[in-house]
Amino acid sequence: MAAATDRSVNISSSREVVSGFSPIEVRAPFALRCVAVAVDYILVVAVPVLGLVFDLLLGNDKSKLSDNTSWLIAFLVAISNLLIFPCLSGQTLGMMMSRLRIVAKDGTRPSIGRVIARNTLGYLATLLTAGLGFLLGAITPSGRALHDYLTGTMVIYASRKKIDQIN
Repeated sequence: MAAATDRSVNISSSREVVSGFSPIEVRAPFALRCVAVAVDYILVVAVPVLGLVFDLLLGNDKSKLSDNTSWLIAFLVAISNLLIFPCLSGQTLGMMMSRLRIVAKDGTRPSIGRVIARNTLGYLATLLTAGLGFLLGAITPSGRALHDYLTGTMVIYASRKKIDQIN
């Protein structure tokens, strides 16, 4: 990432533009994307698992899906992590921890509609391909997965601090 020093960020009105953007140079490594997905998955699954464990430890038999509020909390965590956070910051919690960011394929911040389409319809299409759509990110030069191609986005390895410091 030595070429990062010649990039600059121009802020005009409310849109960030990264000049000299090269998707191949800043694309997120596939292994790091896998780590971010694993962190997101663990965050969502941990809530009902911990709820069930606490119920069992307390002697409550609320292990049924309809009787446990931890499933509702898990649903809210999933919605927050997969839709609200990416719409606001371009990152899920797993992406924040691994310094990944969703951008439009030209390097600008994607629209809210594009992020929602990516994380709902795009993920559904990737799921329907039994995960092969995600593995596409490992073999393409730009590192884009099926949901990225469908919505005109990509995932890059960059933090906002790095972009701001270049300016």
